[in-house]
Amino acid sequence: MSELTPRQQKILGMVIRTYIDTATPVGSKALAESGELGVSSATIRNEMAILEELGYLTHPHTSAGRVPTDKGYRYFVERLMDDIELTPEEKNMVRHQFHQARLEMSQWMQLAAAVLARLSRSAALVTAPKLEQPRLRHLELISTQSQLVLMVVVFQGGLVRQRMLSLREPITQDVLSQIADKFNKTCVGLDASSIRARMTDLADFEAEVLKLLLDLMDDSRDQALGEVYRDGLSEVLQEPEFNRSSEANALVNALEQPGFLSDVMRAPVGTVQVVIGGEGRWRELSACSMVFARYGVEGFATGALGVLGPTRMPYGKAIGAVRYVADLMSDLVSDLYTD
Repeated sequence: MSELTPRQQKILGMVIRTYIDTATPVGSKALAESGELGVSSATIRNEMAILEELGYLTHPHTSAGRVPTDKGYRYFVERLMDDIELTPEEKNMVRHQFHQARLEMSQWMQLAAAVLARLSRSAALVTAPKLEQPRLRHLELISTQSQLVLMVVVFQGGLVRQRMLSLREPITQDVLSQIADKFNKTCVGLDASSIRARMTDLADFEAEVLKLLLDLMDDSRDQALGEVYRDGLSEVLQEPEFNRSSEANALVNALEQPGFLSDVMRAPVGTVQVVIGGEGRWRELSACSMVFARYGVEGFATGALGVLGPTRMPYGKAIGAVRYVADLMSDLVSDLYTD
């Protein structure tokens, strides 16, 4: 990025903040009348022309006013924007809402999406946490009819998997319970690799139980992103940037098929990412900006959350909301998955 003078930085910041609020091109006269710069309209106009030459501003059609470019928004986010936190009142309200919710993962996801959409004035996406290394909480073996055994596996975090095993010869429920107790005493809290190393010298049926348990753990780890929860789309589609069907469809498709979240899931937990105008990775989202973060507990379970809206989004508020809700969700996942 080109280095800007303090006055150019101030003008760029004023143009962007005004445009975010009004969605109307910003002229030099309006900036001069604000009294914040202390220079004439002609001086401001010359500085705006330089900012346009440098690629930070542009002007639509024959309008005398300027609007920010993606490069201008990037400069604003990285160098000019205050690190806006949610107000204490907003934080208290969000914490209270989560405290009131039932201890159900789906409710947390829906609430997180609603909170993000409201605070950021954008469309929100939240994925349920995905198990990275499933860890055993409890295993049961239940005798059923016709020499079949129901194996019930509970992973940390509450995920439950059930499978049937066939017996070569009958085994009493007492013996099945003893085998399950052996696994529970030896393997609770362990991931697949640790269980594989720990459980050796097994009888035939115990080896079958071990193989099925490891298969279930591998399947749970390899699942795609968890269910996606959404909120705020209808409000965002009212913004003038989405008057044309092509831009509106691009936003809707992004929310319905959030493939870009795979990139988010490679970032460290808690890191907030800002993508402006697709930035070459998603050309269909050239009219949109995205603010995302990964949440959860590394090595246990993580998900992604964030907001999408026009490039004219209130970045400070969006970043503050995403950061705070991601931290809150990480705490909730930690309580659930690391007990």
